[in-house]
Amino acid sequence: MSRRSKQRKKVFENIEVIDAGAKGKTVAKAPDGKVIFLPNAVPGDVVDVQTFKKRKAYYEGKATTFHKLSDKRTDPVCEHFGTCGGCKWQDMGYKHQLYYKQKEVTNNLTRIGHIELPEVTPILGSKEQYFYRNKMEFSFSDSRWLTLEEIQSDEDLGDKNALGFHIPGMWDKILDLNKCHLQANPSNEIRNAVKAFAIENNLEFFNTRNQTGLLRTMMIRTSSTGDIMVMIQFFKDDKVKRELLLDFIAESFSKITSLQYVINEKANDTIYDQEVICYKGADHIFEEMEGLKFKINAKSFYQTNSNQAYELYKITRDFAGLTGGELVYDLYTGTGTIAQFVSKQASKVIGVESVPDAIIAAKENAQLNNINNVEFFVGDMKNVFNATFIETHGEPDVIITDPPRDGMHKDVVQQILNIAPKKVVYVSCNSATQARDLALMDAQYKVIKTQAVDMFPQTFHVENVVLLERR
Repeated sequence: MSRRSKQRKKVFENIEVIDAGAKGKTVAKAPDGKVIFLPNAVPGDVVDVQTFKKRKAYYEGKATTFHKLSDKRTDPVCEHFGTCGGCKWQDMGYKHQLYYKQKEVTNNLTRIGHIELPEVTPILGSKEQYFYRNKMEFSFSDSRWLTLEEIQSDEDLGDKNALGFHIPGMWDKILDLNKCHLQANPSNEIRNAVKAFAIENNLEFFNTRNQTGLLRTMMIRTSSTGDIMVMIQFFKDDKVKRELLLDFIAESFSKITSLQYVINEKANDTIYDQEVICYKGADHIFEEMEGLKFKINAKSFYQTNSNQAYELYKITRDFAGLTGGELVYDLYTGTGTIAQFVSKQASKVIGVESVPDAIIAAKENAQLNNINNVEFFVGDMKNVFNATFIETHGEPDVIITDPPRDGMHKDVVQQILNIAPKKVVYVSCNSATQARDLALMDAQYKVIKTQAVDMFPQTFHVENVVLLERR
């Protein structure tokens, strides 16, 4: 090891972990005053730290010895915790997860946005803390992730095939799952049965580096209506093997209402530019909310926690405070779920979205629900949402915006300021970019309410809804 590497890597002893920070890492303070970010500790732990990265203002490290365990700790329920990157906070009690999520949102709004906040409404926790997801995507691999113990072992490791998740930061390494606690059965049953059948029948699992094999990915979607969708992604067109597997799935799991497949011969797994072929059943499933039905196909975006999505939409509608006569714009409308959800209380709702397939689905769903006071338009938000568009469709009384993680483009923010509606309801999955956008609006708009919603228990992700009113 070089002298420079030694200087960069330090060991700090008996350090107390004091906070939880961004991206699920916890925070400690080094003796020299710098912050240390840790991936494997809980606030309240007292640990020895081995650093592996040094920056001007902070270190990144790992807790190597635990002298005292925090009273905020709980025993992880999943055997894969610590290797799988999916549930980073599973070792922290749920009430403490909610505390740190709330704290992050409040800190971002005040420190990044410099926003004056009203009394903060407590975060809305999720009734289901496990098995809450309605969509999971699993990857096949012919060379599963091996633990250090397995690598050092002299024993024959046997089968190397895997069906599971990518190891964090490693695009070609797949952790083989036995039981995942994120999606309710029959998800685990289907995944394990497919893996066993594929091995038994010599169906080749994919090798990402060599771009070889047959089986690439499997997606399972479930819904509150009881529908189940399974989609298998094949790397090559092998009719005999494909039908062998698909017939097995259909015969073994009669509750599946949509069985589909994709043949994807390109280098990456994305299916947005691929044809999805329906093998058995319908090419969609249905989600339902307050009597509204939403048709979801393999490519559709829908909030992955159905029960909390309902709570999130109720808060959004409540913040909008509609009385029946308002023109509402729903920006980044996706498949139009929020637009349709608030439509009963509005005179008219205009939805704008950049993904053409999403807008097609939004129009279909509106027709399905016999909603006649919504209109949907497709295009890049910063280009479509302009003065001509407003002139054509009218000046909104309320704007609802639910942008992606990057937040709103500055031109979109400026256009909202130009229109100056009475109210803006801003739904965000990233309170840091939300705070940045709110800072740009602060001169014209005051934050009246803010409500965090936990859509993803056991993870550090959190949604936040803010109501803005014109000053």
